[in-house]
Amino acid sequence: MSEFISTFTASMSQNPWLFAAVSFVFAATIGSFLNVVIHRLPVMMKREWQAECNFYLNEYHPDIVEQVGEKRLNKPIDVFPEKYNLVVPGSACPKCNANIKPWHNLPVLGWLMLKGKCANCQTSISARYPIIELLTGLLVATLAWHLGPSVQFLFAAILTFFLVALTGIDLDEMLLPDQLTLPLLWLGLLINLQGVFISPTDAIIGAIAGYLSLWSVFWLFKLVTGKEGMGYGDFKLLAVFGAWLGWQMLPLIILLSSLVGAVVGITMIITKKLHAGKPIPFGPYIAAAGWIALLWGNDIINWYLGTL
Repeated sequence: MSEFISTFTASMSQNPWLFAAVSFVFAATIGSFLNVVIHRLPVMMKREWQAECNFYLNEYHPDIVEQVGEKRLNKPIDVFPEKYNLVVPGSACPKCNANIKPWHNLPVLGWLMLKGKCANCQTSISARYPIIELLTGLLVATLAWHLGPSVQFLFAAILTFFLVALTGIDLDEMLLPDQLTLPLLWLGLLINLQGVFISPTDAIIGAIAGYLSLWSVFWLFKLVTGKEGMGYGDFKLLAVFGAWLGWQMLPLIILLSSLVGAVVGITMIITKKLHAGKPIPFGPYIAAAGWIALLWGNDIINWYLGTL
């Protein structure tokens, strides 16, 4: 097995285009699963919150009020009795419940074969599904081209998969789940014990500085305005990049994410797609800035210092 891995790695090192192509296909397939994560994980979280409310407050979902009336029961009712996770139930059309055939789940190609419509009821299928698959494939193919078949590439690809899922969920729900950010944080600290990207000291300081920097901004803004300017998930996501890339990259990530977020926010206000005062998710901008810093952070910093 080790001989096969060595041969494969050597072959891919000599053929970067082939390695990038293989990485694209694999990552696009993972992107198909990330679509499931983006849609289902928030639903799973909401069901869990509902179950906790039922248990602690003995309050019930409006759909079953008629069944129990105003009576309070000692044993809370299971509002969602059917099993629901990232695997069950299988993929189906949300309108007609027709099962989606395996070949229709092929990344990008499946959507094209269906012409963007359900094979059974012809309901339109969002173009976001192939876009996420294509984006995931392109991002990982870019990593493959720059990093080659290496340990750094392996973990950078894992980070990318998580970032795609986090970005999609934050855009939909204004939420960065702990189920994704915390494992990434611990994984960054763990791999950098071996110095995969940075030294252990830089990783630990980076995680602390990443969290506390936005945490401090949050409380300063709240003390001045009485409003919350961002969520705790943003603190944790920046801590993730601190753990993976070190404290040295944090100023660049904060600067890039703030600039892009400001440009997008102002553009949306001008085009009347966003009302002034309405919150927008900041996680996607942190994720994009962190991913850029992963590949080109040192080059950008060296370029900037060279211009001084």
